[in-house]
Parts: sequence; C-alpha cells; structure tokens
Amino acid sequence: QVQPVESGGGLVQTGASLRLSCVLTGRTSSSYSMAWSRQAPGEEREFVAAITWSGSRTSYADSVSGRFTVSRDNAKNTMYLQMNGLKPEDTAVYYCGAVLGTPRSDYMSIAEYDYWGRGTQVTVSS
Repeated sequence: QVQPVESGGGLVQTGASLRLSCVLTGRTSSSYSMAWSRQAPGEEREFVAAITWSGSRTSYADSVSGRFTVSRDNAKNTMYLQMNGLKPEDTAVYYCGAVLGTPRSDYMSIAEYDYWGRGTQVTVSS
C-alpha cells in the first residue's frame, strides 16, 4: 500500500506560478505511474497530467497543455506539477494519484489510478 501526500497549493493572482509536490509514502520499493487530477466546486473531478514510473512519458489535458509541466524525482519518491500562467479557471483542489506499474489502458483516465491523496487547494484570483 502507498499513500500520496500533496503540498504546495495556495492563493495566487492570475498569471502567477505555483509548484505542487506529491510524495509517495508507504511501500514505494515498486514502481508507480502517477497522475494529477483536480476538482472545482460543483464540478466533476478531471484529469490534469500523468507521468510514467520512468518519467519517459507524460500526458496533459488540453486545458493545461503548454502551461503545466509534470515531472518526478524517483530518488525522493516525489512527483511535481509546475503550473505557469495560472488562470481563475484553474482554481480547484488538486489531487495526486498512483498506480503500480503502468495504467491498464488509458494514462489519461483517473479511474486507472488506485491510490489518491487528500488534495491541496489552488485558488487563482482575477
């Protein structure tokens, strides 16, 4: 069992940058692919970005492509989400997810990830 733990959220103005971190705690000797999702008030949770356990492949939602960058440091069991050019519509709780190995079919489906953290709030003011 592993447990993702997110940090780095906050309140920023439009156009600002933030970097979220997700540490994978627990039995992390195995390799996990990881992902970010987000949920705005009154909305369904949506996929944001994903990265394979090796870091060789990344995927992004269209709404964040070109502004967000996902990366990881396996020595630290940590995944990052660098968010640039933030917009008010990026306001949401951001969650970190993990799945052992690689997703069964679709990297961009949040249903593929078995372990999720409690989230970190990102608020972008206009």
